[in-house]
Parts: sequence; C-alpha cells; structure tokens
Amino acid sequence: MVEQSDNLINLNNRVNSALEGGGIQRIKKQHQKGKLTARERLMVLLDEGSFEEFDMFVEHRETEFGMANNKIPGDGVVTGHGKINGRLVFVFSQDFTVFGGSLSETHAEKICKIMDKAMSVGAPIIGINDSGGARIQEGVASLGGYANVFQKTVLASGVIPQISLIMGPCAGGAVYAPAMTDFIFMVNKTSHMFVTGPDVVKTVTHEEVTHEELGGASTHTTKSSVADLAFDDDIQTLIQVRRFLDFLPQNNNEQAEQRDTEDPKDRSELSLDSLVPTDSTMPYDMLELILKVVDESDFFELQKDFAKNIIIGFGRLNGYSVGIVANQPMVLAGCLDINASKKAARFVRFCDCFNIPIITFVDVPGFMPGTDQEYGGIIKHGAKLLFAYGEATVPKITCIIRKAYGGAYDVMSSKHLRGDINYAWPSAEIAVMGPKGAVEIIFRDEAKDIKKVDALTEDYRKKFANPFVASSRGFIDDIILPKDTRKKVISALNMLKNKKLNNPWKKHDNIPL
Repeated sequence: MVEQSDNLINLNNRVNSALEGGGIQRIKKQHQKGKLTARERLMVLLDEGSFEEFDMFVEHRETEFGMANNKIPGDGVVTGHGKINGRLVFVFSQDFTVFGGSLSETHAEKICKIMDKAMSVGAPIIGINDSGGARIQEGVASLGGYANVFQKTVLASGVIPQISLIMGPCAGGAVYAPAMTDFIFMVNKTSHMFVTGPDVVKTVTHEEVTHEELGGASTHTTKSSVADLAFDDDIQTLIQVRRFLDFLPQNNNEQAEQRDTEDPKDRSELSLDSLVPTDSTMPYDMLELILKVVDESDFFELQKDFAKNIIIGFGRLNGYSVGIVANQPMVLAGCLDINASKKAARFVRFCDCFNIPIITFVDVPGFMPGTDQEYGGIIKHGAKLLFAYGEATVPKITCIIRKAYGGAYDVMSSKHLRGDINYAWPSAEIAVMGPKGAVEIIFRDEAKDIKKVDALTEDYRKKFANPFVASSRGFIDDIILPKDTRKKVISALNMLKNKKLNNPWKKHDNIPL
C-alpha cells in the first residue's frame, strides 16, 4: 500500500511538472507576447474535454552540455488526439516555454508517433508550430528528427488532411515540414517563417530586413504564397481552423460530411441576371456570384491576398462540400498569370486528393502577356493548372460566365479536360480571342479602315463571341439563365454523386513543377 501511495504521489508530481511546462515566468513571457501556451491552444482548438494526451512523460536523452540535469516532462511538445465539432483529429503543439520549443530526437519521435496514429485510423493531423528550431545541444540527432518528420509528412500527403498553424517562430529546416502540408495558417505580428533569419541575411547579402518583413504573416500571404491565410491573434486563428476543418473529409477514402442547411436547393437568385455588364470590357465582382450561389453565403476563401485575379476556396451546395475556382474580372481582367496558375493548380489537386467536387466559374480573356511572364515560365506554370484539371477524377462542373478565350478556355476545366458538366450563361464569349483582336489579324489589310473594322468586329462577335457555336458542338452541355445557376449546379452534383473515373495505373505522375 505504501508503494502504491508513493507511485501515486510520483505520478501527480510528474503530471504537475508537465502541465507547468517551462514554468510560470516563461508562461508569463509567452502571454506578454500576445501568445497562448501550447496547452491553452489545444483547449481552444479542440472540443471541451476531448483531448487525450500521449507521451506526457517523455524526456530527452541528451547528457552533454549540462542537459542531463535539465529535463522537463513532454520535452517541448504536447501530442495526442481530440475532437473538433465531434470529429477525430490528431494534434501536436510545440511549447515555446520548454527549451524554446526546440526539436530534439524525442520531440520528433512524439510527432512521428502521432502522425503514424493519424495515418492508421484515417484522421486529419493539425500541427501547431512555435519553435526556435533544432536543439543545438543534440546536433545531428535533432537534424535526423526533422528528416523523420519530413518523411512522415510526405507519406501522409494525399492520404489525410494536414494543416499547419504557425503561431510563433519557425525557422531553418523546421519550415519544410509545414511547407509540405496541405494548408498553412499564420498569426499576424507573432508568427514568422524563414529559412535563414535577418542576421544571416545581413551577413551574406548585406540586406537589412526585419523578422516581419522577411517572414511575417503579411509577407507569406501576399508575396510568397507560403501561407494560405493570416489572422489577428491565436484565438481567432484556432476558431477559424475549427470552421475550416468542417469542409474537409477525414481521409482520402471518405467524403466530407453533408451538413444540414435551410437554403433551398432550387433557390433562384434574380440579381445574377444583371451581374455581368453589357459592356464586355467592364469588370464585376466574381465573389458576389459565389456568395449568392453557395449555401447561406458561407464561403471560406483561401489565399485571398495573393494572386487576386483568381479566387479559390470552399463552400457548400445543398450541404455538400465543394471546392470553388473562379477568375476575378476585378483584377487583371481575370487573366491567368504565373501566380494564379500555381495557386489554383495546388487547390484543384487537393480537392481531387480528398474527393471534393470542383466548381469552376470562368471569365478569362487569356494568359497574361509580357516578358516578365515568359521569362518567369508562364508556359510551365500554366501547364500546372491544365495538368491538375486534366488528371482530376472528382466531379467537375464548369460555368462560363463571360469570356473564355484561347488556351485559357481549355485550361479552365473545359469539356476537353474531362469536365463532367459544362454550362454557359447567355453572356458567355467562347473564342480563340476577343473579336477586335481576331478581326485585326484575319482582316489585317482592312485594319486602317476603322468603320470597316468595327463592322467586321460586330460580325465576328455575332458569329463566335457567344456560347452557341460551342454548344452546337457539344462542348457546352446547356446554356442556363444566371438566376438558375445554383439549382443547375446542385442538380449536376446530385447526378454525379456516384461518379467513378480512374486514371491509368502509374507509380505517380510527373506534373510540370
């Protein structure tokens, strides 16, 4: 009985030590920076009382540099599983109050163990990153730990959703684990990602740059596109991740759960009939169309501050989760450029990995011209989007709203890339190029006669700048009234619910990277 009592006391002491992390003073410093602790973050992220922790008592094995007498249970990362809105998820949350959240060999083993569990039961994994990087005292053992996490991330890719939250520093080799996950969310002002910090940059390139300028949330959501979204603080970020997860399935063998909705599936939206201006050179906001079509105007837009000429994100139609890709005429006339192509291609591939139907709204005058684009590899980057749509086997529904010119028509989930249902509004213009440009090429000898050019342009517009020629060839399945877009797309989704399409067997594809 005495021995049992001693063990219980020992257990209680160890639990308290683990819960205290790096101690009261370090926790205060964390709070002073506007950051929650590792455990506080999990309390916000997960359903109340659902967290089950693994490896609370794990400690590092290092004996050099005075580390033998400097051990804290958990070793700087909290791991386990819990629920978000009733759904199982696996989590790890790095604790900056313990050795600066630095990754040791055992720290990495804890993360890998959780990833293995997530893979074995088919549940998403969410990693909260807040770390000073590799634990220097462990040298190559720490680097090996990172590589083990990288390998697990690669194997889990396309099998379970992987979400990374950057909620503090993430530097050096540490950035590559989140970079390989499906989505990255950051926190404004308190999170940073970079391969080398400002001091190293100054030494090597003589550039003066702050942490925020080099790798802050603004940089990665507007310039590099490394991160998908940034939020104002820890709590807002964690709450939005809870909302975001509802759009995703548990794994690649399942579909996202249907949600109850009071939004009628046959709802008409009369205002869409006047959305597109009569002047084809005038812009309009494609986001308005999306919000009026999806259930209850609930649209989770991703990378909204990067490549604004294309919109990507998740919505629901009749309760079913869908991925939406749409050209934005308000920015660069909706042209496809390098950044837009990469942004949309990765999103399309994610949707295809996880059985999420893809809805595409098209208003694209072509690919962006210019030496910057050509020298930057627009050919190869544009091919990424073409490749992504062409290999996707999920239901693909396309609606051409206005312009669909040239190769960009083909790329944007056309019938020729195995589009399942391709609609067009009456305002659709499907042609090799715009009427005026086409006439100036075809009738270049008459180009000096403005009146003649105007007449020829109008004639070309009547013959080709409409959806009827494409429809007569079967490239468009139906020309629909704008107000009926929602019910037409939902009807098509219902028809395609049991679609089965397999690509030829291959070890993997070779997408143009």
